Amino acid sequence: MVEDELALFDKSINEFWNKFKSTVSDTSCQMVGLRDTYKDSIKAFAEKLSVKLKEEERMVEMFLEYQNQICRQNKLIQEKKENLLKLIAEVKDKKQELDALTANIQDLKEEYARKRETISTANKANEERLKRLQKSADLYTDRLGLEIRKIYGDKLQFIFTNIDPKHPESPFMFSLSLNEARDYEVSDSAPHLECLAEFQENVCWLKWKPRTTPLGISWAHLKAMEQRPSCFQLLLSSPCSLGEKFRPVV
Repeated sequence: MVEDELALFDKSINEFWNKFKSTVSDTSCQMVGLRDTYKDSIKAFAEKLSVKLKEEERMVEMFLEYQNQICRQNKLIQEKKENLLKLIAEVKDKKQELDALTANIQDLKEEYARKRETISTANKANEERLKRLQKSADLYTDRLGLEIRKIYGDKLQFIFTNIDPKHPESPFMFSLSLNEARDYEVSDSAPHLECLAEFQENVCWLKWKPRTTPLGISWAHLKAMEQRPSCFQLLLSSPCSLGEKFRPVV
């Protein structure tokens, strides 16, 4: 009976052992499978993580590149902004210069218009004066036979061929020149004049003040006599007084 119990106990132990071995073997296989699965999972995760890290590195590189580009663009924009501000300032200065130049041109136009009007008025007055002077010149030439010649020493010689009604063909002449003081000087009258000193005084007086005569003598006309001898007839006063003014000494 004891043997039977021992045999049963031994059988039970063997069954338990076999069952335990089977369970441990299954568990070991499961552990190996789980380990392999874990390794595969870790490997796959590592690969995915590596890809993600590479992508993130590329993203960081791209971000840094974009950041550098933005910095360069900002620098260029700042430079262009400064250049634009300088250009605007130059344009303002040019505009001010243009405004000043325009105002100056307008002033010059107005001044030119005034001067043109003054010149036009003066030309008209000169035309009228020249007409009167030409009439006077014709009168002196016709009535007194006046002739003007340029002679030695830069002198002008005045010859009257009809100054003495008693002797119409008897000429009277005198010379006129500028002395060192730039005054007019009468000389070489033939025949000699009684009033030579008075005539000399009147001629010098003409340099400083226009004479009130029908001919309207002026200093500008006297200066013109150096180039235009025909203008020198303005030194005479009037045809009606020449017979007395320049009567030769008999």
